[in-house]
Amino acid sequence: MAYVSVNGVTLGYDEHVCRDVPPSRANGRSAVDLPPVVLVHGHPFNRRMWAPQAAALAADGHRVVTADLRGYGESEVVPGVTTLEVFARDTLALLDHLGLERVVLGGLSMGGQIVMDFYRMFPERVCGLLLADTFAAAETPEGRAARHAMADRLLAEGMDAYADEVLDRMVAPYNVTALPQVAADVRAMMRSTPPEGAAAALRGRAERPDYCELLTRVTVPALVVVGRDDAYTPVRDAEAMHRLLPDSTLTVVQGAAHMPNLERPAEFNAAFRAFLTRVCGTTGHYGATGEYATVRPGED
Repeated sequence: MAYVSVNGVTLGYDEHVCRDVPPSRANGRSAVDLPPVVLVHGHPFNRRMWAPQAAALAADGHRVVTADLRGYGESEVVPGVTTLEVFARDTLALLDHLGLERVVLGGLSMGGQIVMDFYRMFPERVCGLLLADTFAAAETPEGRAARHAMADRLLAEGMDAYADEVLDRMVAPYNVTALPQVAADVRAMMRSTPPEGAAAALRGRAERPDYCELLTRVTVPALVVVGRDDAYTPVRDAEAMHRLLPDSTLTVVQGAAHMPNLERPAEFNAAFRAFLTRVCGTTGHYGATGEYATVRPGED
């Protein structure tokens, strides 16, 4: 765990690096040839939600960075309104601090929208995009009102009741039973989030712009991933982004809801590794541009 001051706030982050990677794990490349991977967490979580991916990709030789967004985890809490642009500029400042010129940038849910906003402003810093369980459309008037109402509620009541209410939408109901440790970890992350930080992000997301036109202009490869049973961002939202992106692969993970990276980490990691192989320009286990893949538990 390390800390850095960027844009007037202190952020906590982890760097995951495996120094001794067998050539077979890195597709014959050295670690310096592999693109760094920066992963942005969703709401109301923290950097720990990416633990299975950070460990797997670091073991492959990638330099992986996971950070707590301002207002979340170990990072400084800033009340008020935090827009997606603010989060994206914090991410840029972290990349500059770490000396990362171009990265594969990935995010889940709100994290995916931060990734899109980052690409809107700083496309030259991105060599690949991971958009997981997210959507590109602008906020609706009803959604805007709901986010402000939820922000008010979290400030008044705290996170515990909210975490209990939404657990079986973050994690599929059958996985709450079948994967009790995953469910417990997800609940713990939500409960530990500072209400002031969560409320500020909700108010910022209420002003979210439309990224659909932006996606048509993306010039790097993209991987779109979604849990088959995601109620927050259904498969149709992922399919819509897949159609807009010029060079994308869509993977639908069976047996998962809003957090397939935790509910089905092996399947999620297999899709991500295949995508990274393509970004690296090597042959590997990946489909052609425009592939639509359904990944079931146990498949590689």
